[in-house]
Amino acid sequence: MTQDELKRQAAIKAVEFVPDNEYIGIGTGSTVNHFIRALGESGKTVKGAVSTSRQSSELMAQYGIPEIHPNEVSSLPVYIDGADEINHLLQMIKGGGGAHLSEKIVANLAQKFICIADESKYVSRLGKFPLPVEVVPMARSMVSRELVKLGGRPELRIGVKTLNGNEIVDVHGLDFSQPMAMETRLNNILGVVENGLFAHRPADVLLLAAKDGVKMLTAQP
Repeated sequence: MTQDELKRQAAIKAVEFVPDNEYIGIGTGSTVNHFIRALGESGKTVKGAVSTSRQSSELMAQYGIPEIHPNEVSSLPVYIDGADEINHLLQMIKGGGGAHLSEKIVANLAQKFICIADESKYVSRLGKFPLPVEVVPMARSMVSRELVKLGGRPELRIGVKTLNGNEIVDVHGLDFSQPMAMETRLNNILGVVENGLFAHRPADVLLLAAKDGVKMLTAQP
């Protein structure tokens, strides 16, 4: 079974967690694209969805899923999204698609955050995937120097602007042995808008697709 097929299996399983006639949150990425298609083809009715990227919004429109703005809701029963890496505590690195700020906002609106992923994304320790950090353009060099002081190797993501007009610096080599402390420390750097470490708001459920089926995992201390 290919990696893409595993993603599709996790996405199909996630449709079971979508309540009828409610607003939901929808993330960004290749696995989420499978989820949008599966939801659109399932016959299930949702009032609408908060989208985290233009890509997701465009695909939602193709399947007739209405889009709503996050300011129109006080909470969401469920948020479905993928991960670039996820550990046994269901803490994640996200933002390979550059949408981690909006993803973190919608995750914090959600009562339940369901992560969908193939088994290659499940890691014993975060950090092989570089951490995306969204920065205000005029502060990029200053922020990068601070990231170096933390042991990181920052690289500007060339030609990429976020929905908010900011830049993304991908950081290799950071120590994620204390993910919550690192998430806070990074966001306290002047000029950082948000980073892609989801430690304070981890997933509640992980639907992990493997060759022997989709496993439903919760945090394992």
